[in-house]
Amino acid sequence: MSAVRHVLGRIASAAFLAVVGAFFALPMLWLASAPFDAAPSITVSVPEFTLANFRAILDNPYALGSIGNSVIQAGGAAAIVVVLAALAAYALSRVRVPGRDALLYVLLLLSSVVTGTAAMVPIFELATRLDLIDTHLGVILVVSGGLLPAAIFILKDFMDATPTSYEESARVFGASPLQILWHIVVPVVRPGLATIAVWAVASVWGGFLMQYILLRDPAKAPSAVILYTLYTEGGQPNLDLISTFSLLYSLPVVLMYLFVSGRYGFRFHGGIKQ
Repeated sequence: MSAVRHVLGRIASAAFLAVVGAFFALPMLWLASAPFDAAPSITVSVPEFTLANFRAILDNPYALGSIGNSVIQAGGAAAIVVVLAALAAYALSRVRVPGRDALLYVLLLLSSVVTGTAAMVPIFELATRLDLIDTHLGVILVVSGGLLPAAIFILKDFMDATPTSYEESARVFGASPLQILWHIVVPVVRPGLATIAVWAVASVWGGFLMQYILLRDPAKAPSAVILYTLYTEGGQPNLDLISTFSLLYSLPVVLMYLFVSGRYGFRFHGGIKQ
C-alpha cells in the first residue's frame, strides 16, 4: 500500500506541476504566436502566418522610438540607483551611525507606503518648478528616488557579508575610501550590483504612471505609455498591434535577463556568488 500511495503521490505532484506550468506557459506561447497571426484572438491557436503586423508597427511613428526612450530612462535610472545605493550601503555598512537600522527601515517603509499615486501631485508640482516636465531627466530622477531606499536596504546586506580584512590591508597601504570601494568592495559585491541593476531596469521598464504624468510629447514617451495607445477608439484592444509590440517590447528585458543570468546565475548568498 505504501508503494501505491507513493506512486499516486508522484502522479498527483506531476499533474499539479503540469497544470501550473501550463498556466504560465500558455500566455508566453500566445505572445510568441499572436504577432505572426493574421487574425489573432485571445486563445492560443495555430497562427495564419503573416508579417503584416510587424509592418503595421513599423508604420507607427512612435512605436520603435518608444523602445529607445525606455532604454534611456531605464538605463539612466539603473545607473543612478546602482551608484548611489552602492555608496550609501557601503557607508551604512562600515560606519556605526546611531539609529542606522531604524533609519533604513523608516526609509523602506515610507517608500512602500508613499506610492507613486499618493505622491503624484507633489512630484508633478516639484517637477514643474524645476522645469523637468517633458524631459527624460525628470523621469529618471523621479523613478530613481522611488527605488533608492529599497536598493540601499538590499545592497547593505551584500556589503555586510563582505570580509573587511582586505579593506584593512588596503587602508594600511594608504588606499582612500573610494579606492577601497572601487578596487576591493565592488568586485566582491558585483553580483549584488547586478541584481539591483536588473531590478531597477525591470521596475522602470514596466512603469507607467509617472512616465504618463511627466511626459507630454509622444516622441519622448516610453513603450509602456505607447502600448496604452494601441487600443481602438471604443477602448477595445487591437490584438494584432498589441501582441506584436508586446513581443518587441519584452525582448530587451529577456535578453538582459539571459545575459545577467548567464554571467552570475542569480545564485547569491550575501554578496558572494555561490
